[in-house]
Amino acid sequence: MIQIQAALFWAYAIGATFALSAGRQLQVWERINAGEGPRTRSRAANPYLALTALFASVLMVPTGLFLLWQNPSWSTMHVADGHDDVWAGFVLFYAGGIPVAAVLGFLVAQGLVLAGVGYWAYLNCVAGYFLLFGTLIHGWDGRGYERFFSSGAGDFADWRRDSVVNHVLDFATSGTFLALLLFGAAVIGVMLMTEIGWLMEGWSLPGADEDRKVPRLLAVAVAAAGVYGLPFAGAFCASVLVRLVGGWLGLPLFAVVAGLVLLHGRSPVRWLYGLVGVPGRHWRADLDEAGRGQESGVTTDRSA
Repeated sequence: MIQIQAALFWAYAIGATFALSAGRQLQVWERINAGEGPRTRSRAANPYLALTALFASVLMVPTGLFLLWQNPSWSTMHVADGHDDVWAGFVLFYAGGIPVAAVLGFLVAQGLVLAGVGYWAYLNCVAGYFLLFGTLIHGWDGRGYERFFSSGAGDFADWRRDSVVNHVLDFATSGTFLALLLFGAAVIGVMLMTEIGWLMEGWSLPGADEDRKVPRLLAVAVAAAGVYGLPFAGAFCASVLVRLVGGWLGLPLFAVVAGLVLLHGRSPVRWLYGLVGVPGRHWRADLDEAGRGQESGVTTDRSA
């Protein structure tokens, strides 16, 4: 649905966010399948992974291909001027790459959640959305937002001759924007409903209320700000730094600041993440505790 250069980053970020949203259910799923045969432990048997792949294949791929056919210049960030400039293999790579990226993002985040490092699963989501917004805001040449708000190659070529406001208004009245509006309502709407629904489902499981420190509505708002707002702000700040001091100094400086904000033990981001109630223990933790409880019960019975 978005420009091809950013599409894989978005698909990866969506897959990672889906897994994080269903983190508690994934841990329960792993506990249920513990000790079962290989058939029940198959990756394909995971309903959350299957729904993630279905979302990418049914919603993201068709809408992206439609926009690529309708406006190949905008869809390629004006690298191609028309259909003749788009290599057929590139279309094949896009159609196959979106589901693969979504599944990869899901599996990486799932592995982190099951290992009990949910905060790193969250950072995995942040990284995906940071790359997405960084591509759209800055791009590879500092003109990412210009490419996004130019509906045609001519508009992009004439960008410096008119004001940003006029270009944005022209884009808002274009057929490309109308298609984005319609497809965005479907794709982003289903995406948000899925993420919120899986969060709500996880909070209904035993022990979830103890981990969640704020009401559900506020927890959803905090989660949205952390997954979408923070990467957008980071990409914007990184772009500003690169424009001010250059890439060789701006990017390392941004990396240091981001590391302090995200990785410090008393980071406000880490504190806000803790309010949402995503599981932070290894998936075997409750299983081992239950096993120890059963063993102690057996020992007590025998001693009696």
